[in-house]
Amino acid sequence: MKAFRFTGMEIEPEKKGQTRYQKVSYPVRYGLYGEIRTEDFVFGFNRNGEIKTIRGRSGGWLETAEWLKRSAGNDWAYFSAGGYNGAYNYTGEYYVPCLPYQTNAIFGHGKFQSPEVKKAFAAWHDLAEKLPEIDRKGLSEKQAVFIDRITAMPPRRLEERGKALHDIIGGPVTVLPPETRHVEYDVIPLTIADGCLYNCGFCRVKSGSGFRVRGREDVARQLDELREFYGDDRFNYNSVFLGEHDALFAGSEAIGFAAQTAWEKLDIGRSVMADPRLFLFASADSLLRADDQVFSALSGLPFYTHINVGLESGDPDTLLLLQKPIGAQKVGEAFSRMIEINRAHPAIEVSANFVIGADLPETHLPSILELAENRLERFYPKGDIYLSPLENIGPKEKFLTTFNEFKRRCRLPGYLYLIQRL
Repeated sequence: MKAFRFTGMEIEPEKKGQTRYQKVSYPVRYGLYGEIRTEDFVFGFNRNGEIKTIRGRSGGWLETAEWLKRSAGNDWAYFSAGGYNGAYNYTGEYYVPCLPYQTNAIFGHGKFQSPEVKKAFAAWHDLAEKLPEIDRKGLSEKQAVFIDRITAMPPRRLEERGKALHDIIGGPVTVLPPETRHVEYDVIPLTIADGCLYNCGFCRVKSGSGFRVRGREDVARQLDELREFYGDDRFNYNSVFLGEHDALFAGSEAIGFAAQTAWEKLDIGRSVMADPRLFLFASADSLLRADDQVFSALSGLPFYTHINVGLESGDPDTLLLLQKPIGAQKVGEAFSRMIEINRAHPAIEVSANFVIGADLPETHLPSILELAENRLERFYPKGDIYLSPLENIGPKEKFLTTFNEFKRRCRLPGYLYLIQRL
């Protein structure tokens, strides 16, 4: 559809981006969306009229190759080109999501304090105030509907929407699995179990509550409300995150019911995006408890399933320092089980998460390489190893040198884990 021009704005209500997520070194937009372009910015909106992206059309922090992106939970991230090759080396992506959390400080969370980004947000608020003044007589029916949807979603309403999403699932998603980067963090969250088995002392993202599996009635209730919440925009989603922090421990029946019901109620099969995915967390105990029947059931689902297991370290002293209530032997057993699962099940990929920081014992990183280098006879492309930075990473140059040396020796793909909320 031809863009409509009005007082310095170009309004295009229907655009179609790529339908398959890609690893490319240039900006790509996905799914169905609309745009309003001004002299300085391009504003992208989802099918419900909610602001989704802001991209600059001039220099500064918000360069034309970079953008701001809003999540369904009303959280913003700044996607930085990060030097392209350097970004890909560290994160597996050509664009790094710069997030306003201290543990991600290495990748420029301070950009949210820059005058340029503040200007971008101010421009969005200014646009939201101007749109209701547009005379609908000069618009086509589709353009008028597009503007009406946007004006119904001003900043205050978006805040309410974010809270509404959290109310549906039982609270904010404090951390998403690292593999959700493969779908640019665009996942629909569904809580099938609350809490965590371990509640490790070092962790800053867990709820602190004990583990409890949700019943089928509650899962179905969430999905009915999520369907209404996402509305027409649900067709832009092809992936589901099963929360909270150890969904694998909920068992195959709970996982299977949630995944299959989500597929049906959310119309995942009708998504404009290809290659549907399922994401969940696991612990060493839940991974070891799950037998082949569990993974055969997961393989039968209409998703490619990603499972991220938090192991943290293979070193006894480090596990004690982290206040993680498992031993090094169990970590090793879980790592071996991860390798077995990845080789046996083509539609399932298990990754492992370890920590990295300046205050850890010298025996920590060698303990991970004992698993990810010495136990493997060659390099395997399946089953990523993620290193999650702790608050104190020490001097940045030394930190990156340490990571690069680890990555060079690791016989699985190695990346840094950036915390992303929803």
